[in-house]
Amino acid sequence: MSDISSPTSSKAISVLVSSTFAFTVCFAVWMVFAVLGIPIKDELNLSETQFGLLAAMPVLTGSLVRVPLGIWTDRYGGRIVFFLTMATAVIPIWLLAYATKYWHFLVLSLFVGLVGGAFSVGTPYVARWFPRHKQGLAMGVFGAGNSGSAITKFVAPALITMAGGAWTIVPKVYSVALLVTALLFWMLSASDPSHKTGKSAGLREQLLVLKDPRVWRYCQYYSVVFGGYVALALWMTKYYISEYGFDISVAAFLAACFSLPGGVLRAFGGWISDRFGAYKTTWLVMWVCWVAFFILSYPQTEFTIQTTSGPQTFHLALGPVPFTILMFIVGIATAIGKASVFKFISDEFTDNIGAVSGVVGLAGGLGGFALPIMFGALLDLTGIYSSCFMLLYGTVCVSLIWMHFSFRPTQSAQPSQAAL
Repeated sequence: MSDISSPTSSKAISVLVSSTFAFTVCFAVWMVFAVLGIPIKDELNLSETQFGLLAAMPVLTGSLVRVPLGIWTDRYGGRIVFFLTMATAVIPIWLLAYATKYWHFLVLSLFVGLVGGAFSVGTPYVARWFPRHKQGLAMGVFGAGNSGSAITKFVAPALITMAGGAWTIVPKVYSVALLVTALLFWMLSASDPSHKTGKSAGLREQLLVLKDPRVWRYCQYYSVVFGGYVALALWMTKYYISEYGFDISVAAFLAACFSLPGGVLRAFGGWISDRFGAYKTTWLVMWVCWVAFFILSYPQTEFTIQTTSGPQTFHLALGPVPFTILMFIVGIATAIGKASVFKFISDEFTDNIGAVSGVVGLAGGLGGFALPIMFGALLDLTGIYSSCFMLLYGTVCVSLIWMHFSFRPTQSAQPSQAAL
């Protein structure tokens, strides 16, 4: 691995910058239905569950390909795998502009979702260019590409407005942007043959990491901090429209107050994990999410009580300002948590970062796929908009209990001495 003071450090920085930029664009494309799904839902008269499925379909593909992409990164190197991952999604995203039926969107979104697998490519690719005590920060910087979700919330509504309400301009612009990004990445990135740690290992050997119980533990953590982040990033624009009556531009802007810190501050989470250890950082993140989701779960409530002076009616509701503040806090917590989980991996699976990050990324992505569908189903069933937060509150409760009883902090919580 490169030392930051070595002659190759400039190359390492170039790899980090180009990879982070590419991942940001990939994530923006991956989250496109957070905005694009809203006019499509109105046009096709979809139910809440159908909308949740449409928004989540790219997440499914991006999750399923993470394991093979992580393995291929170990075997062939991150540069070529990253480039091909982006290139394969260029045409499908363009074709979305010409889709007319619900099943058209579902099928094309599966191919668009391939860019979501870029994370399990970029994480080991970037990490191997840096010394161990700086890998948490490097992976955190790369992971800040999650902010692509916020970029979609700024760019997509603006494009639709510029086109006079025609949503078809969004996939066309995104397709061109993805192609240009792939070419820029190839020109600015680099390869190091020594990073191909899995060159002689087969699929079976790479997947032996699944026998390690630590891998499943980190899968569970990541399904909360990343899966929850992805699900909320897809759902929040629609939530603001339905719960508070904002138009799509204002709703997307407010939703970005969650998505932006949830991506940008991942680098900060990497630094914290390097400094204080992955265990303490993840434990604190879970508690912050637990408190926030408890408050967010409370639905708008009106009740009447009988008093000596007659009936008194009270209305309890979380207004858009405190709601947005709480979502901002959750965004910060998930950003830090996403970085801390991968600090565990870089500390304990140095030779198999690609394979392990692929498995853990798969778990997080599947959480991001299942949750929007469950959000929609719960809303159709109960009619309560905050039911999505009730579900997330329950998942964090389970996570805290599992973490408390299954993890031994003395084994992995100690921060790297080099970082102190």
